[in-house]
Amino acid sequence: MLTLGSLAFASPWLLAALAGLPLIWWLLRVTPPAPRRILFPAIRLLLGLVPREVTPARTPLWLILLRMAIAALVILGAAHPLLNPQAQLSGTGPLILVVDDGWAAARDWPARQAALRDLLAEAEREDRQVVLVTTAQSGGDTAPPALAPIRAVDARAAVDALQPKPWPVDRQAALARLQKLSLPGANAAIWLSDGIDDGGGAKLLAADLDDRGSLEYLVAGPGQSPLLVAAGDREAKDPTVALRALPAMKPRLYEVRASGADGRFLARQAATIEPGAAAAEVRLAMPNELRNQVTRIEVENGQSAGAVLLVDERWRRRPVGIAAPPNADSQPLLSENYYLERALEPFTEVRRGHATDLLKRQLAVLIFADSNPDSPADAEAIEKWVDSGGMLLRFAGPRLAEKDDNLLPVRLRRGGRTIGGAMSWEQPAKLAPFAPDSPFAGLSVPPDVTVSRQVLADPDLDLAAKTWARLADGTPLVTAEKRGRGWIVLVHTTANADWSNLSLSGLFVQMLRRIVGLSQGVTAASEATLPPLETLDGFGHLQRAPPTARPIASKDLATTIVSPQHPPGFYGTQDSRRALNVSTGITELKPIDGLPADAHRETFGRGDEIDLRAPVLTAALLLALADLLIAYGLRGLLRRRPARVAAALLLAALAFPAPARADDAFVVRATSELRLAYVRTGSEEVDSESRAGLLGLGDALTRRTAVETGDPLAIDIETDELIFFPLLYWPVTADQPPPSPRAVERINRYLETGGTILFDTRDGDEQSPGPFGGAAVAADRLRRLTAGINMPPLVPIPPDHVLTKSFYLLHEFPGRWDVGTLWVEPVDDHVNDGVSSVIVGADDWAGAWAIDKEGQPLYAAVPGGEQQREMALRFGINLVMYVLTGNYKSDQVHVPAILERLGQ
Repeated sequence: MLTLGSLAFASPWLLAALAGLPLIWWLLRVTPPAPRRILFPAIRLLLGLVPREVTPARTPLWLILLRMAIAALVILGAAHPLLNPQAQLSGTGPLILVVDDGWAAARDWPARQAALRDLLAEAEREDRQVVLVTTAQSGGDTAPPALAPIRAVDARAAVDALQPKPWPVDRQAALARLQKLSLPGANAAIWLSDGIDDGGGAKLLAADLDDRGSLEYLVAGPGQSPLLVAAGDREAKDPTVALRALPAMKPRLYEVRASGADGRFLARQAATIEPGAAAAEVRLAMPNELRNQVTRIEVENGQSAGAVLLVDERWRRRPVGIAAPPNADSQPLLSENYYLERALEPFTEVRRGHATDLLKRQLAVLIFADSNPDSPADAEAIEKWVDSGGMLLRFAGPRLAEKDDNLLPVRLRRGGRTIGGAMSWEQPAKLAPFAPDSPFAGLSVPPDVTVSRQVLADPDLDLAAKTWARLADGTPLVTAEKRGRGWIVLVHTTANADWSNLSLSGLFVQMLRRIVGLSQGVTAASEATLPPLETLDGFGHLQRAPPTARPIASKDLATTIVSPQHPPGFYGTQDSRRALNVSTGITELKPIDGLPADAHRETFGRGDEIDLRAPVLTAALLLALADLLIAYGLRGLLRRRPARVAAALLLAALAFPAPARADDAFVVRATSELRLAYVRTGSEEVDSESRAGLLGLGDALTRRTAVETGDPLAIDIETDELIFFPLLYWPVTADQPPPSPRAVERINRYLETGGTILFDTRDGDEQSPGPFGGAAVAADRLRRLTAGINMPPLVPIPPDHVLTKSFYLLHEFPGRWDVGTLWVEPVDDHVNDGVSSVIVGADDWAGAWAIDKEGQPLYAAVPGGEQQREMALRFGINLVMYVLTGNYKSDQVHVPAILERLGQ
């Protein structure tokens, strides 16, 4: 291939024919030899006559230039010109194609695959073999196969099946595989990189590739650099995350979204990474009730496992109740409850009130500070709550030392151990180090923390097993007992500074954090392993954990780096899930520097490779026809034989086929079998959801009805013909431009000839009032999008509409959400067989229908779960049957059967 800037020639050797243009110039200038002169006296009779036509002695210069342009265009067209080629292949040996396929490559994966296909197309034209090297490890337990040259067509099939992995690349392992391969000749190497440095492996790989011949380094543009969401301060009042990216010269705007386990939208916050910056902090303000429901924080349209942060119980501000009336303390700054509130507020939601009132709401920990239940009924209610999984935390004091009850982990001695008494210390006692099996294991004990008074536990056989913390002399300081599914914990000193300065230290806060953590089923010192539950794929979608995922020891989770054995996701049990994220262990993203000096650095995705052969040859043919007309004009034939000239022009016009209304391949795909179609919006996330949704609906149609559909087609409103599709799904997005006048004309023709469009504003999760069940801004988007389209008047779907009974009997039409009203065109049996041409809603039906490759749902249906998804599928089936059969089910002949079914 010969490359000249953004222009290249696939067959450059044909350009040698341009050297023949001077010969063509000379031939065009050749004139016939001068005639012989013969004296003929009668010739004088012709003197003075003026000829009607004058023939030039030489070909005009402008005509010569025209004909040379025709010859040059023919030569250039034969040389196969290409506009915007992705890269130039050099060398003589096999092409080495290195692909980064880790989490950082997922965000613009379709563009990367398109660039790879262009490179492989060039390799196929040059009949070059390809060595395809991926840098992310595979998810299997077996070692990857040895590298070997393969045909370009086989490499293209492998690229089409390639998917990004949810873990980082391992370029040193890829280099080790590549070094085992010996290739003949000078090799051209092209590295499609994610641009993220992995700590030295990138430099080694680049040096090896450059030594083999030449290196072409392709990387995404600054606006498409990888994005990483990392955990921020979990102790902050509002959830905080950090966005990390490579520095860029322009500001980058993002939307960060928090959602719950069922997919429900909880919060959204705009974020900006300033020019030159590599990170930005995002704070998602929300009440504690919503914060405790968050399981996922992500960048909208991030399309990467790195752009997702999974949230577990450690992020939640657990509700903790302090059993005391809100204003019961006469000296609040000295009371036990004041110390407890100050220690608990950074990481919990603190409530105060009577124990019975606190237990009416969801509660993780109930605290009694030197107090007892108000009545036996309260004690019985607390005991039942503990048995069902609650945690009761009690602190000692003068009142508890004199009067105990059954809600204690151990039996207590009357009175207390104090300085100056019969069992006093000479000096306040210090704390002993925590035992390895204690929930407080790993916490350091400050030497200045002392206890001057405590309540003592009666010696018992199981006292040692119930002791979580001791004083230096071995006496218990914290004891606990398992009661049913819950715990009762007693701190044998006060929660204020009367008996100890423990409440004045940071250790007090850390111990409370561990105790509250136990109420979530989290044991920091546990040796148990956490099995994988759900894991993220490369695009950030949760799925069932693959069989290759391995359990993680609980104590190692905080330091575990994602890998094929430990992909990002949730680990543990359904009752106590722990999250492992891509951002674990990644403090910053660094660009790859230090490439070899002769390596060529380029940005991929500058545009699709365009074949200019057809337009160049078409231009040559048009100029040839113009030359033909000029020749006729110079010979005077345009005046003598206009009919023949007109016929010749007509034949020439017929030789050019009229522009097709639809591409031939598109027509074949659209008409070979029944297909559902969706409008391409330009958003990869929305378009992939639409495709997955129509795949799920088509699967349900095939399994439940006689309708068999092929794979859905994406429709470009501006260029594609719509008439082949009975139903068109049109998701409405914020940045979708309105159709052009020509597209509006095509849409109107589609609606007038019996087509049906389902407009889905997809805003049912925002829970704002609007004309279509969602936010009013979405209704404005729909009005802007349909400006110029002959939209019929719309009404809420009547109870007796054919859509309610075309296959299933339905009274509601939910999608992924269930908050909107379905709007339809009023029925007119004399138009389009009674089928509404426009249907509008807001419940994101494609999201409810969407399935993955294994046939599993991709998104949660909120709030009804799987029953709501079933109703959404039934609506989709009814909709397809409705547009295919028209008002068939409105015939009176079906009324008895329908009434009989309704009666059942």
